[in-house]
Amino acid sequence: MGPAFPYNRGPRVIQRVPMSALLFEKSGFVATLTINRPEMRNALGEAGDGELFAAAAAKINADRELRCVILTGVGTAFSAGGNVKAMRDKAGVFAGTPEQIRDSYKSNIHQIVRSLWHVEVPMIAAVNGPAIGLGNDVACLADIRIASKFAVFGATFLKIGLVPGDGGAWLLPRMIGASRAAELFFTGETIDAATALSWGLISRMVPPEMLMEEARGLAAEICRQPPGVLRMTKKLMRESLGADFETIMDMSATFQSHAHTSEDHAEALAAFFEKREPSYKGR
Repeated sequence: MGPAFPYNRGPRVIQRVPMSALLFEKSGFVATLTINRPEMRNALGEAGDGELFAAAAAKINADRELRCVILTGVGTAFSAGGNVKAMRDKAGVFAGTPEQIRDSYKSNIHQIVRSLWHVEVPMIAAVNGPAIGLGNDVACLADIRIASKFAVFGATFLKIGLVPGDGGAWLLPRMIGASRAAELFFTGETIDAATALSWGLISRMVPPEMLMEEARGLAAEICRQPPGVLRMTKKLMRESLGADFETIMDMSATFQSHAHTSEDHAEALAAFFEKREPSYKGR
């Protein structure tokens, strides 16, 4: 793993809204989103969470300096999922008629999922602890998942009498295959980080004290790449999940034609032949 310097060089700008459930930090080319509800083990889906994540995603996509995002949680949990006490009490987004609950899902919980899915730059989930239910789905929205050895993963919806209603029925089989996804859904059992690694749900397992250092080092490696083709490559990978082969081939030709005529491509070639590090401008 190469050093973060100089690819993470830049002003350290930290935005922390009082009592915000989501912290945003920008350092150089990397943004870090931190789920900040430790008193609830970083539960998600409270009223207004969808807007928080939508605003953060829009901010990331609009910032052409950014080349990578790290998503993690405060404290000992990544995210324990939805607020089961509110479910029990039929409160907040879980109150009302089936139609009202459906609208709450679509306008709030699903807004979290859609916002993260449409982040345009590579995203690393640094899973510091349990990622359960919606928390597991949120981790699956990242392009790369690395985890503390104490992380736990679960799609435990059926254990509380619910379906995987946050996108997990689409996401998880694509991460670990249909059979293993079905095993997690139908049994409601959780898996530890070592199992998640062997199943391909995560790509690295590290000691907890090394998690963010590992995530930042990986982000630094990603930031070595030209920012324009980083975004285009992620777009191709995301579109390939639903498009047919010929559609992706056509998109690839279009994107490649733009890449070939970019300043960053010329700089990459010059740096290759001159045996130096390239300096990309995103043009």
